[in-house]
Amino acid sequence: MRVYLDNAATTPVAPEVFETMVPFLKNEFGNPSSTHSFGRQAKGTIETSRRTIAKLINSKPSEIVFTSGGTEADNMAFSISINELGVTRVITSEIEHHAVIHTAENICQKNKIELDLVRILPNGHVDLDHLEELLAKTDKTTLVSLMHGNNEIGNLLPLEKVSQMCRKHNAYFHSDTVQTMAHYAFDLNELDIDFITGAAHKFHGPKGIGFLYIKNSIKGLPFIQGGSQERGLRGGTENLYGIVGLAKAMEIAYEDLEGHQKHVQGLKSYMIEQVQSQIEDVHVHGDTTPEKSLYTVVNMCLPKTDKSAMLLFTLDLKGVACSGGSACTSGSAIGSHVLAGIKADTTRPNVRFSFSRYTTKEEIDFAVGVLKEAFEKDMVA
Repeated sequence: MRVYLDNAATTPVAPEVFETMVPFLKNEFGNPSSTHSFGRQAKGTIETSRRTIAKLINSKPSEIVFTSGGTEADNMAFSISINELGVTRVITSEIEHHAVIHTAENICQKNKIELDLVRILPNGHVDLDHLEELLAKTDKTTLVSLMHGNNEIGNLLPLEKVSQMCRKHNAYFHSDTVQTMAHYAFDLNELDIDFITGAAHKFHGPKGIGFLYIKNSIKGLPFIQGGSQERGLRGGTENLYGIVGLAKAMEIAYEDLEGHQKHVQGLKSYMIEQVQSQIEDVHVHGDTTPEKSLYTVVNMCLPKTDKSAMLLFTLDLKGVACSGGSACTSGSAIGSHVLAGIKADTTRPNVRFSFSRYTTKEEIDFAVGVLKEAFEKDMVA
C-alpha cells in the first residue's frame, strides 16, 4: 500500500479537472491574443473562467489576475504595494512562507524600506496586540502581509479582525491564502482586504497556475513586462488549459465545502488520537482547536530517536509519503524556520502530515501502523 499524506505540498489533479483540461490541450489551443476564431474562443474561455472564480469568492472578475502560482502572486502583491502604492514600511512575521518572508526581506533591503516582524505567541498564533502596537507607532504607508493558514503548523489568522486593524491605521493588507483557498469560504465583498492569493495545485488543480486578487481600487504597472495580457499587469501568453483547470478545481471544491471540511477534519482528529494513543510522548505543534487550525494539516513532534534523520526516509520506504515541513525547504539542511519561530524542539523528529478529500481512514490506519513500527524497531534512543 502507498499512502500520500503530503497534500500541503501538492494535491493530485481531480479526474474531472483533468477531463475539463484535455480539449484545451488537443483541439481548443488558440492563443487568446489572436483575433481569429481560435483566439477568440480561447479568450472567451479565459474570461468565463475568471468570472467563475470571481463568483466563488464574491469578487469582481476584473479583480482576478492569473499568475503562475502562489509565489508569483505574492511577489506581485509586494511589487504593486511598494512601486505603486507608495508603501515605505512592511509588517510580516518570521513564520510566513518563504514566498513572503524572502520577498519582504529582499524588496525592503533593495528599496530601503522599513521591515518589522510581529511577535509570534508560543502556540504559533500572531500576537495581535503587538501587531496593533506596530501599526500605531508610525504614520508611514504600511503593508501588512500575514498568511491565513500556516502551511507547516496549520494555525489560522483571523482575517476579518486583522483587516479591521489595518483599516483603522490606514494600512494595506495582503494575505497569502494559498493553503486555505478553496478550503474555506471567502466573501471579498465583505472582507476588506487588498490582496489574496490562490494556487490550483493545492486544491486538486494543475501546477503552474494561480491567481492574485487585487482590490479594484488599486492600480498597478506591469509586474512582468511584455504584452497587455491580464490588465497589462502580466505580459505573456496565458496558460489556457491551466486557467480552465483552476476554475474547474475551485468549482468542485465549493460544491460541497462543508462536507469536505467535515471529512478531512475527522481524519486529522482521528490521526492525532491514534498516534498519541499508540506512541508515547507525542506533541502536536500549533493550535489544534478546529476553528483556529487548518483542518488539512497536522505537525507532530515525535519521540527523540537516534535515527531522526532517517525517519522520513523510513516512512517513505514503507509506503507513507509525508514531510518534515514546507516542500519548498524540504531539501534544506537548515531546518524549518516555522518551527524555529515557535521555539519548537528541533532535536526531535518533527513530521507534517496533510490530508485531502481523497484521503481515507484506512490510509490513516496504515500510516499510523507504519509510524508505530518505525519506533518499535529500535528507533527510540
